[in-house]
Amino acid sequence: MTIDEMTRRLSDAGATLPGKRIKLVLRDSGTIMLDGVSGTVSNEDGPADTTLSIGWNDWLALAKGELDGVSAYMQGRLRIEGKMENAFQLQALLSGLKG
Repeated sequence: MTIDEMTRRLSDAGATLPGKRIKLVLRDSGTIMLDGVSGTVSNEDGPADTTLSIGWNDWLALAKGELDGVSAYMQGRLRIEGKMENAFQLQALLSGLKG
């Protein structure tokens, strides 16, 4: 899967948190902005309420449910800046996208 395919999949699923901007910085792969203010998902960069920084392979494993977000955070594989509760809400949202 490419970052463009992931962006499309998240967009098609409406993977945003209403009123919140979450930026996924996928190390060496790019950025995905989940913009719950405008209701869009794009590869645009910009200010966010929460920024998650994670490697591409770890992101794929997290999105598939093969990697637990808390474990990834504790191991330093996932970095979170900003409002931590948004990261927890995102994890719940992703659990509905598996498959």
